[in-house]
Amino acid sequence: MNRRTLLGGLSAAASLPALAACSGGITSLDGSDGGLSGGGSSRGGITIGTANFTENQILGHLYATVLGAAGVKTTVRPNIGTREILIPAMTGGDLDLLPEYQGALLHYLDQKATATEAGAIQNALAIALPPGLQVLPYGMAENADVFAVTRETAEKYGLRGLDDLARHNGELVLGAAPEVRKRVVGVIGLKEVYGAEFRRFASLDSSGPLVKGALRKGDVDVANLFSTDSDITAEGWVVLADPRNLIPGQRVVPLIADRVADSRVRRALARLGAVLTTEQLTELNRKADKDKDDPEDVARAWAARHGLG
Repeated sequence: MNRRTLLGGLSAAASLPALAACSGGITSLDGSDGGLSGGGSSRGGITIGTANFTENQILGHLYATVLGAAGVKTTVRPNIGTREILIPAMTGGDLDLLPEYQGALLHYLDQKATATEAGAIQNALAIALPPGLQVLPYGMAENADVFAVTRETAEKYGLRGLDDLARHNGELVLGAAPEVRKRVVGVIGLKEVYGAEFRRFASLDSSGPLVKGALRKGDVDVANLFSTDSDITAEGWVVLADPRNLIPGQRVVPLIADRVADSRVRRALARLGAVLTTEQLTELNRKADKDKDDPEDVARAWAARHGLG
């Protein structure tokens, strides 16, 4: 199956010569990059893709809203799928911009990566990314993977951290999105770093209704969730500590094609990153997941309140 089949025929974007560029954290509210614009142009518009979970869709619409306010024409292609689909779509020209998460993206590109701090991860990403792609300055908001259990399960098995799991090898069921079976922040890393092995892996979704429903009902014992999921607090679930730093920093970061990374785009996305906090992102998720508000409406309303839309 080729990438056009996977994306349902998204139109390809024209590729322009680009300069290689590295990005650190937010260094100024205007997204200043010392004059290095990346050599691209957003005049022809930008196609934004998102992964198949609510928060990423919200972020995609936030990107579209702030870019639109800066005079950049955008198209959002929401709910496309996982990185295994999205990254080839970026390199192939079908997508120009993705909301990404630092550590998860780095581990996708390099499973042996050891960086855990935001600045170090950003430097490693600049090296690991395919030609033609770059990460812009990361923002304040962070959404990390977590592994959570119910309070009852924590008490029954004496679980406080991921290092406690190995004492119960072969007893517990892990629930997560299918790709977590093959990811470092998942089955592979839990075994290599913590020696943890599970009785069964249940392929469900990414911090969505399937995995959370299975955790509530006891169909899974451990669930891979996102730290910005408001249900963690609402349900009183216990997030297992990560004393060996299996899970790297996960600041929200724009992944963009060089061909469209001009100064207008950089400034608009830097402004967003400097304003959006983890707490605000958690609340936006709650509005979409609990109140059933449309992700695009949630994004536009937040941007308007903060003078970004």
